[in-house]
Amino acid sequence: MRPDKNTRLMGGLFGTITKEKPCAFDLFYGTDYHSHLGTRRAGMATYSEEEGFFRSIHSLESSYFRTKFEQELPKFKGNAGIGVISDTDAQPLLMNSHLGKFAIVTVGKINNQEAISSKLLDLNLPLSEFSSGKINPTELVSLIIIQGKNFVDGIEKVFQIIKGSCSMLLLTEDGIIAARDSWGRTPLVIGKSEDGYAIASESTAFSNLGYEIEHFVGPGEIVRIKGDRMEVLRKANPCNQICSFLWIYYGFPTSVYEGKNVEEMRNDTGRIMGKADDTEVDCACGIPDSGIGMAVGYAEGHGVPYMRSICKYTPTWPRSFMPANQSTRNLVAKMKLIPNKSILEGKRVLFCDDSIVRGTQLRDSTKLLHEMGAKEVHMRIACPPLIYACPFINFSASKNELELITRRIIQDLEGDMNKNVSAYATTDSPEYKKMVAEIAKRLKLDSLKFSTIESIVEAIGLDKSCICTHCFDGSSFHTLEQENK
Repeated sequence: MRPDKNTRLMGGLFGTITKEKPCAFDLFYGTDYHSHLGTRRAGMATYSEEEGFFRSIHSLESSYFRTKFEQELPKFKGNAGIGVISDTDAQPLLMNSHLGKFAIVTVGKINNQEAISSKLLDLNLPLSEFSSGKINPTELVSLIIIQGKNFVDGIEKVFQIIKGSCSMLLLTEDGIIAARDSWGRTPLVIGKSEDGYAIASESTAFSNLGYEIEHFVGPGEIVRIKGDRMEVLRKANPCNQICSFLWIYYGFPTSVYEGKNVEEMRNDTGRIMGKADDTEVDCACGIPDSGIGMAVGYAEGHGVPYMRSICKYTPTWPRSFMPANQSTRNLVAKMKLIPNKSILEGKRVLFCDDSIVRGTQLRDSTKLLHEMGAKEVHMRIACPPLIYACPFINFSASKNELELITRRIIQDLEGDMNKNVSAYATTDSPEYKKMVAEIAKRLKLDSLKFSTIESIVEAIGLDKSCICTHCFDGSSFHTLEQENK
């Protein structure tokens, strides 16, 4: 429905190691099952005792993962490998150090890259650069690791030095080492099969490859998997701050984080809102893809039929196609989603979606829905209003908080986008109600409601202290303060 969905960046990791059989098939499909998390680059690396390491990296900006790597599969030898879908840098990297040879992949966001780069250069360590002049964050992580006495010591140095988050997989000559970022903002889960182990950002990669969930890696936990066993090299930290947006937007419906399924959470979010909502509508509809689960739950909770009044056209619009030009992205977003006039005409239609970021495309789409004959257009959003930029993962390509519709409205109402922000982030405060009403007005909606933080915490099923809701309420500033010491 809107182009800003395609500008949210994250990335995903997958690794597998077997007792004897070649790992290339599982690695190929397991990595591909993370393609919904990124659109720019992908890479895989394998290790064979006979032939050593082999690595390949490809751009995904105009094609699918499968079309890039399928012809290379015979080159991936051995029983151990790691893969990555990355929107930030070219990975995996191959390193040779006093710790031995290894390949590395990472996901996360490092906010103090320049400071780390300066320190590494002071140690006379070389740093390569992208053609854009930017530093490869995975290279920074690998250079920190090799300063350690061993892999665990090196990874702990990463946890101590970086500000932000970083989860990683290391393919070594003695198994795969996995480390989840120290606050657990991004997930890692281990699966087990008869032939060996796998580790993934998304557990959805497991079922078709014959793996069952064995262990959710904890925050700061470091584990090593081999073909016949898993061992904990560093115990998990006591505090978890997993990103709530994993369930709301990023996650594939069949994935499970911390024991809670993504689609189940979305259903529960919609059901909670539907039961509490007194708005009279004729049907509930989901904005594909992430709004569908919520809409199904909302329809059940509100006692109205779920109907597909908008369908996503996928045969010629691959998920990985993301033009750099904003106006072209607007066109792509519009062309992917096709409204169904037969269902819309004359109806009071309620739509469910994951979030509102900029709101520009949604405004144009609302106008189109009315032109298609919708009598009323209502919107229900799975998360609270996005008020704070995310400092922990690559949530958005936005460079300025004024790109958020909430901050633009605060700017217009207060004369300063940073004035009285906490009041606007407080559910049902006078400022909150004024902001939501203004968003609805600008987007030409008949009504607009957002989920509360309490309802998404209830739907996830974890204690509030274990979930990061920073982008809604700024509540993780205590974490930032600790990291900035």
